[in-house]
Amino acid sequence: MSEQKIAFITGANRGIGFETAKKLGKLGIFPVIGSRNEDSGKAAVAKLKEEGIESDYIKFDVSDKNDYASAYDYFDKKFGKLDILVNNAGLSLEGDPVSSFGNEFPVSKVSEEVLRDTMEANFFAVVFSTQVLLPLIKKSDAGRIVNVSSTLGSLNLLTDPSSSVYGIKMFAYSTSKTALNSFTVHLSNELTDTNIKVNSVHPGWIHTELGGSAAPMSPEDGAETSVRLATLPADGPTGGYFHMDETIAW
Repeated sequence: MSEQKIAFITGANRGIGFETAKKLGKLGIFPVIGSRNEDSGKAAVAKLKEEGIESDYIKFDVSDKNDYASAYDYFDKKFGKLDILVNNAGLSLEGDPVSSFGNEFPVSKVSEEVLRDTMEANFFAVVFSTQVLLPLIKKSDAGRIVNVSSTLGSLNLLTDPSSSVYGIKMFAYSTSKTALNSFTVHLSNELTDTNIKVNSVHPGWIHTELGGSAAPMSPEDGAETSVRLATLPADGPTGGYFHMDETIAW
């Protein structure tokens, strides 16, 4: 079994996921890139190597359950464990937050396809892939599971007229992140008496394809909270919802 900490970051070939892998790598953790596309995954590994970071890539399409089993076999055979799982991969089929202010995707008209595809990628895939990998995380001395959520998953903020996200109308995306937060709560409760910590993160409003061009934060900024929760000490929190040092209301 490897003595070095091993991290698996899904959707890590670009954006927040890539920056998360890079930051973890600079801390001496071995990052494994999960990417649907082989060329993109290998390109990410090459970029990390230019930074002096050794890493690896595995094909990981959240919509392909065969990839869950393949990921388990990879980590089991190569490392015998998994220390850190960052469930970063996700999608939005409703545009970016700015366009949603015009309520172009009202809940009364959201299509079944948009709702199902969003829930499948952002919620069901996280639940079922985590279930597959959990036995390996239990073999870690300090397992950490980080679910990349959003303030758009906070029912508290979405119902507060003074909140900055109150006017954002992205029903499918918001609902998927609310469900993801529920998974965080329930899984952390199940693992209370273990050395595994499970938390949700809001990375911030990040300038990516999903966040849009108006977003004020860089992907590097967006990775900061995930890295903090991926490297929590033994007395760190579990079952929480955070952005940087701030606790977010569910």
